[in-house]
Amino acid sequence: MRQRHADEAEATAPEANAPVATTPSAAADEASAATAGEGAEVSEAAPALDDPSLYLNRELSLLEFQRRVLEEAMEADKPLLERVSFIAILGSNIDELFMVRVAALRQQVAAGSTKRSLDGASAAQQLKLIRETVIALTEQAYACWHHQLVPALAAEGIHIVDYGSLAADEKAALKHYFTRMLYPVLTPQGVDAGRPFPRISGLSVSLVALVKDSRGDVKLARVKVPDSVPQLLPVPSAKKAAAGQRFIWIEEVIKANLGDLFPGLEIVEAHPIRVTRDADVAIKEIESDDLLETIEEEIWKRRFRGAVRLQVAESIPDHMVSLIASHLEIGSDDIYRFESPMALKRLWQLVGLDRPDLKFKPHAPVVPKRLRLLPKQDLFSVIREGDVLLHHPYESFQPVVDFLRTAAFDRDVLAIKMTLYRTGRKSPIIEALFDAAEEGKQVVVLVELKARFDEESNIDWAKALEAKGVHVVYGVVGYKVHCKTTLVVRREGDVMRKYVHLGTGNYNASTARVYTDLGLLTCDEAIGNDAVELFDRLTGYEGEQTYDKLLVAPRFLRPRLVELIEREIAHAKAGQPARIIAKANGLDHPEMIQWLYQASQAGVKIELMIRGICSLRPGVPGVSENITVTSIVGRFLEHARIYWFANNGQEEAYVGSADLLPRNLDHRVEVVFPIADPRLLRRLKDEIIDSQLKDTANARELRPDGSYVLRRPEGDAPAFDSQAHFIEVA
Repeated sequence: MRQRHADEAEATAPEANAPVATTPSAAADEASAATAGEGAEVSEAAPALDDPSLYLNRELSLLEFQRRVLEEAMEADKPLLERVSFIAILGSNIDELFMVRVAALRQQVAAGSTKRSLDGASAAQQLKLIRETVIALTEQAYACWHHQLVPALAAEGIHIVDYGSLAADEKAALKHYFTRMLYPVLTPQGVDAGRPFPRISGLSVSLVALVKDSRGDVKLARVKVPDSVPQLLPVPSAKKAAAGQRFIWIEEVIKANLGDLFPGLEIVEAHPIRVTRDADVAIKEIESDDLLETIEEEIWKRRFRGAVRLQVAESIPDHMVSLIASHLEIGSDDIYRFESPMALKRLWQLVGLDRPDLKFKPHAPVVPKRLRLLPKQDLFSVIREGDVLLHHPYESFQPVVDFLRTAAFDRDVLAIKMTLYRTGRKSPIIEALFDAAEEGKQVVVLVELKARFDEESNIDWAKALEAKGVHVVYGVVGYKVHCKTTLVVRREGDVMRKYVHLGTGNYNASTARVYTDLGLLTCDEAIGNDAVELFDRLTGYEGEQTYDKLLVAPRFLRPRLVELIEREIAHAKAGQPARIIAKANGLDHPEMIQWLYQASQAGVKIELMIRGICSLRPGVPGVSENITVTSIVGRFLEHARIYWFANNGQEEAYVGSADLLPRNLDHRVEVVFPIADPRLLRRLKDEIIDSQLKDTANARELRPDGSYVLRRPEGDAPAFDSQAHFIEVA
């Protein structure tokens, strides 16, 4: 839960040549037409399944998720610095909402688009709703920070102080720090005929000031607050031991010493501001001769794309706001006034304090018993004995690293092929790939350069891998490659055996400690052959594709999910038990929602665990009364995707990288894989799925009106925390 959760803008254009299943509403219309005139009595019809009233707005649903994050910060029984981390997460998530979703909606308005959301709202209406909700939500966040967290931190000896409250010796010490450490890196910028209004980069904090010269002329000036130094500065004090830790925001220290940057000028007033810019960049891949070069160029341009939000301090006068807004070419509806601090995500610095007493008890992920290898046993032999299911972060990500490292140095391994979407800075995965290349293996890595906000990191890794002799593919034109797949080809006698790792999360050892994900290690022959086919298509040309067990988007996943839902509908109509359980990060694909509505109408029991966006409206009479939706927000970020079908006692379960969103099902390369081993299937259903379904500590239930209510245990029963339970089980 401590990493950025990016909700990327989804693509909306339909995939060319994609198979389109008949929609439930179309099927219902056909059925009505077939029976019309047959003399059958017609009961009052339920609303058509594409009726806007049956859908929740995706943007407001996303903001409801942010509200759930904020509620975690308000929980007084949580460790104090963990509560601060949830405030920082909220700030980061709201930033990305503006950079991507608000930017996309503004583009629609500017283009005169008539497109409407599933609930029937225009882009302009959605922007208005977003503004109203963001203002209310952030006001609550600042109230939580100032009235709950700041006093609680002070009680624990962590003080956030104002410059005006400092003693003379403390101000002198900060002045000394300013002169030595800040003054050399700060750049005063004037605004006049020879110096145009500066290009303020996105998400940077600035001080804007009015300065008066000797003639009495007042001019605008700006100083960027450097983000390369701590944003909360420790306050030196002779009474430090007694006072505890004291911090002050860096912009207050700069403001107090602005005279040094503008000598001979009077500082009339100065206030912090922050600009958020459009990051919704569409890469024109088809027109690009060099995708790597094109994306590098777009990353640079993104720093100064159009402004979509201006945050200003409460104290700043209207005339200064109007002046700045005019230079930024931004309207009044995009200006937001808030108290200090200017950017909530800067509170991450506090979370990094060495105060284990104010944090969750550390959890050390364990290695599953089967992988605690005996001296004469190797990882490949363990996988040959049976599939291995890994449940992160409760179980360690190290076996995945070991899988690659073992392959790198095994003389019988001939090739390693892998997809990389996001990975860490000091990545043991990358190091293993380096080793494999140096050992003479054929190493092929598809690095997805279009992974939003990780483009620069992925470009660096792509270049580093190429320098080591790895064959790097930059992606597939028209699609993002989001699947998490590794193929190892090993010569074993007369057989070329394929070992495969498939997962729901990125190959990132850092996020694997805070994201809940599932991974499978297998040498199933059919899955291995499917993985070969997948990589051939990723590195070559699309051509004909056939897969035996893997469900690969965009061509094969959505139609198969529809078939599985239709099968449950058939069971329900035959009077047999029918049930669907789905766990995903988001659900707003209109066709999938309509099929779930139709399944509910047929009597299928549907339990959805959707962490974030959910446009499906549960509990609508005649449409979705058999559907429940819960969202679990807790210590770890729920990230796994699971699709389980009762199938009249012959249950089937699939796990993978795809959410139930248009971007995943129609515009990305995703892989969803079956859990076929009966032993692992029982663990997935009885231990993992069922535990989350009965969570009464972190789960919130979605109401028909789009609000969420915290699920509580019945009577005097203690709350059941599924995440804590998984730690105990591990």
